[in-house]
Amino acid sequence: MKKFLSVVPLLAALCVTSTAEAVYESRSDTSTEIFDYIENRRREAREQKLTEEQQQLLDDIAEAKEQLPHEQKDGDPTPAVFEGDDLVYYSGSGEFIATGKVDIIQLDGYRFQSEEATGNVKEQVIRVEDKAHVLQLMPGTPRVTLDGYKTVYNYGTKTGTMAEAHGKAGEYYLTGKRFEFYPDHIVVYDGTQTKCGAKTPDYHVSAERMEIWPEQLMKMYNVKFWIKNKVVGTRQYLERKFEETEKHHFPRVGYNSDHGAYIKDTFEIPFGDHLNLDINAHIETKKGIRSNAELEYKNRDVRGWLKYGFYDDSKARWIQKEPSLDIWYGRHIDGLPLGASIEAEIGHWRQNAIASTHQEYEFKLTHDPIIIADSWLLMLNVGYRITKDNAKNVRQGETTVKGFNGSVLLGREFNERLAGFVGYAYNKNNATNSLFDFDTDDYSRKVQAGVSYYITPKDRVVVGVKWDADNHKLDDIDYYWFHDLHCSQAVIRWRGKRKKLEVHWEFIPW
Repeated sequence: MKKFLSVVPLLAALCVTSTAEAVYESRSDTSTEIFDYIENRRREAREQKLTEEQQQLLDDIAEAKEQLPHEQKDGDPTPAVFEGDDLVYYSGSGEFIATGKVDIIQLDGYRFQSEEATGNVKEQVIRVEDKAHVLQLMPGTPRVTLDGYKTVYNYGTKTGTMAEAHGKAGEYYLTGKRFEFYPDHIVVYDGTQTKCGAKTPDYHVSAERMEIWPEQLMKMYNVKFWIKNKVVGTRQYLERKFEETEKHHFPRVGYNSDHGAYIKDTFEIPFGDHLNLDINAHIETKKGIRSNAELEYKNRDVRGWLKYGFYDDSKARWIQKEPSLDIWYGRHIDGLPLGASIEAEIGHWRQNAIASTHQEYEFKLTHDPIIIADSWLLMLNVGYRITKDNAKNVRQGETTVKGFNGSVLLGREFNERLAGFVGYAYNKNNATNSLFDFDTDDYSRKVQAGVSYYITPKDRVVVGVKWDADNHKLDDIDYYWFHDLHCSQAVIRWRGKRKKLEVHWEFIPW
């Protein structure tokens, strides 16, 4: 039987559900990163697609609205439909009892299911002793799925509790011994979160307390990082934005011909809301310890780093900063599809026998990716850079390079399996006119092209080519194989011109 009662949503502040899949990320000299953008667009589209359960809720709400006994007016309580094999409502006391496949639909986008529910309309309370299932799909608010026990919820004050619950919040799978609901946030005690959807996750984070706030923010206290059943790190406090790819907090392992076998990990030490000390540990079999530390300041559009230690580029060229100050300011220009940034770095650099006071200044404009006819992708950027070096231990003591740089990349998704791109780039700075060859090509003008193809749903191959347009010769050709392992990803890279192999394995970026 059905009966219309005045009920408001049971849950109102969790975050958008999504499917946890590996986020593709390559490290390339041939601009194959454009395929990362294409792959992440596809992933996000799959995440935003309604599930069968969510679509069914929308259909049921539309049907229920057609059966309303009178037209809703502004300010009226949102009606709900109660269904159950046996539904009893006591109008005098306001008590109700619903048993047998109980289905409560809030007409602004909420579903509550259980085998038995009791409550009181006048007191605005719902109680479920056994298992309850919650689905939220309200316009302008996050999507939620949650299962738990011993649920008590006051939909008037929007407060309540749920025990031994699990479900999805944003891209994270959550569990908790106790959930507490408040009008503006949710607290989870003895909780876990992970992007890994396996029954036994490959990795997860646990916390004594988690707070989920409406501004898509998760705060965690007394945190432990787990790989399977082993703790691999701890933090007193950790903060995460939903729908953002965050830095890794798990070790990365791999092998390449330049470094040998290596392991990398990042350790963060917070000093306040805007200041962190990041220790980036890098140990390899060929050169031993090659680590660095960065004191990072971050506040809205401004970031600054005091850097010390070793840094490598994609060609395994090392630089030692001892130290270097790097300041960056960037923002999206209001009303225009453009982002602008200014960056300045000054410090003492050392590479092999060369040591110098090094300065870099750059202004850059980046156009938002342009989607053409839903299958073409155009990416544009232009900048102006000034590089100065003053070295006392080499003949070429002072060098200054000034000039424009920019690139244009045109990609196309031919179908769900095949994508390709071509591009052109120019950079006045190169290894022949600069004191250091770190993170530069040996020439200024280059033409690039690549293709990406899915062999299977979990296996993708990529080929990227870079042409030296100054000297009219092939400079690089890279071959990649990406393989998804449901909660992690293995990447094999073969550098054809250099005859070098690289293999690395990492968990889903977050």
